Amino acid sequence: MRRLLAARPVAALATLHRGEPAVSMVPFVLPAGRTDLIIHISALASHTRDIQAHAQVSLLVMAEADAGTSPQALPRVSLVAEARTLLRDSDEHAAAREAYLARFPDSAVTFELADFSLVALQPTSARLVAGFARAHALVGEALLAWLRG
Repeated sequence: MRRLLAARPVAALATLHRGEPAVSMVPFVLPAGRTDLIIHISALASHTRDIQAHAQVSLLVMAEADAGTSPQALPRVSLVAEARTLLRDSDEHAAAREAYLARFPDSAVTFELADFSLVALQPTSARLVAGFARAHALVGEALLAWLRG
């Protein structure tokens, strides 16, 4: 399933918006050797304000649909995660920025805008579906080991 996270560049991000669920799309990267996913988000986006108010989020990453695979059999992973904004002048921010730009070089211009921040999403649980009737739940060290690859 780590291949799925490496292959798919966007996730559905679920946040709590004024007490109701809300879903948006975010590009993400899972840097090599790390266990947190990195997103780059604007303060103007409602999901950014949602994260600031309630740090627990969920992400869904799904394989691309094709004519030969039933939608129920598509590989996918659903993660519950804690969001944390990275400090702009930190080594962690610099490493996350490098990983993000390696995956999304066209986003370099957004790093020049003051309202964008890097946010680390640390998964606390995962539900992996590798195909029809092949589902697995991961938490704790098993989840961290899987994320490290």
